[in-house]
Amino acid sequence: QVQLVESGGGLVQAGGSLRLSCAASGRTFSNYAMGWFRQAPGKEREFVTAITSSGGSTLYADSVKGRFTISRTNAKNTAYLQMNSLKPEDTAIYYCAADEKFWPDRNWSVYDYWGQGTQVTVSS
Repeated sequence: QVQLVESGGGLVQAGGSLRLSCAASGRTFSNYAMGWFRQAPGKEREFVTAITSSGGSTLYADSVKGRFTISRTNAKNTAYLQMNSLKPEDTAIYYCAADEKFWPDRNWSVYDYWGQGTQVTVSS
């Protein structure tokens, strides 16, 4: 079992920044690729970004490329999502997820473990 806890969400004005954290406990964090997903009201869960278990490679959705940055510190069992130039359309609940393999996946259904989510609201 892996337990994931997100933090860092909140209310921010358009153009602002937030940094989300995902703290993991349980099994060896460095064995897991990590992903961030989001879900807005009335919409399906969508891929945001993901990172390999080692942290050496990343994937981004086109909608966030150049604005968001995923990273991880395996020694601290934590993944991060730095979000800059936020837009109202980024408003959603953000979830981190763990998948026990090296390469991350854009498909949310393959992830084994999920956090409870953190709300991000961007006002215009």
